[in-house]
Amino acid sequence: MSDAMTVAFVGLGNMGSPMSERLVAAGYPVRGFDLAPAARERLEAAGGETADSAGAVVAEADLVILMLPNSAIVEAVLTGESGVLAQARPGTLFVDMSSSEPLRTRALAEVVQAAGSRLIDAPVSGGVKGAVAGTLTIMVGGAESDLDEARGVLEVLGKPALVGPIGAGHALKAINNLMSAAHLWVTSEAMLTGIEFGLDPTVMLDAINTSSGRSGSTQLKWPNFIVGETYDSGFGLSLMLKDMRIATGLAESLGVPHTLSDQAVAHWSTASEDLGPAADHTEVARWLRAQEKEGSAE
Repeated sequence: MSDAMTVAFVGLGNMGSPMSERLVAAGYPVRGFDLAPAARERLEAAGGETADSAGAVVAEADLVILMLPNSAIVEAVLTGESGVLAQARPGTLFVDMSSSEPLRTRALAEVVQAAGSRLIDAPVSGGVKGAVAGTLTIMVGGAESDLDEARGVLEVLGKPALVGPIGAGHALKAINNLMSAAHLWVTSEAMLTGIEFGLDPTVMLDAINTSSGRSGSTQLKWPNFIVGETYDSGFGLSLMLKDMRIATGLAESLGVPHTLSDQAVAHWSTASEDLGPAADHTEVARWLRAQEKEGSAE
């Protein structure tokens, strides 16, 4: 694929590392940057190139992917004191695949456009396993023509779909994760109730998954990560909580009721404080089980 567009990949963490490596394997020239030397070394070992600054990898790129922790860091990378926006070629397409705040994404897109470049948001769902396998759900917000330009690259990573104008991808990703988190919490409370009553969890899940109570939590998370007590979905509790807060913040700004969602955020916040920043999000089931045992011991 010698005529493939050159891709700059900024952010080579748990998700960015396997995603960038897939692009290298697909034949794309990839130049990556991450603050962590070990992350840059992983991309080099996979056949990509790296540099000591984000600006250096962006300068000659046709397309720039950002996979960063939050809106504030995305904004700093693009428009901060040493922002890469000023170093990019005119007309460069930036793809923010981070879990950013949708209203801030809309405002940032205007800044990018004023500088002569373009921005689309394309957050993902599917976790590290989806990043490795190239099966991510990619929710794209922006112009259809810009998605068409990036489509070949994004299809190496998963299934991209245009979900609305700029910011729509980030909004939908946060909303999805708010729902996912609420599902997991109530599923875990319900499953633990059944287990305490004496029901077999596998029998419960088999019945629920052909009934109206089924969800991603009953079909995937409980059978794959919780029943066997591995808690290794690859998606952090802190990241889930961040997305939940983005969704409730969006609801607040739009004047939409979010009382139950606020309660879900409060519950997850308590679990996060106890479990710590490195916890997998499926560990909330383990935490709830521990609360149950503490309560019965009192």
